Amino acid sequence: MLRAVAKFKIGQVVKHRFYPFRGVIFDVDPIFANTEEWWHSIPEEVRPRKDQPFYHLFAENDTSYYVAYVSEQNLLPDDSGEPVDHPEIEDYFGAHDGANYVLHPENKH
Repeated sequence: MLRAVAKFKIGQVVKHRFYPFRGVIFDVDPIFANTEEWWHSIPEEVRPRKDQPFYHLFAENDTSYYVAYVSEQNLLPDDSGEPVDHPEIEDYFGAHDGANYVLHPENKH
């Protein structure tokens, strides 16, 4: 049986390995759980494996805010200590400690 263990955690600030965006993890899928259409839309030479955790991020870049779905192999910890300004963060998280956000008590499972 495949057992995926997530390297990153809910509330952690991360950045993309190749693309210029960063974000806060708000959910984790132990293995790929998006559509085949989405997966095939990624160029084959950079398409991630499906047998790894995938993370849902409140993401930001220099021009916009959005929700991103990113494979573990394409994420790195963001060590900048800077908060993420995505407007939905305050719905899920409270304080930022320089590396992570703390979930609001009503969002903990």
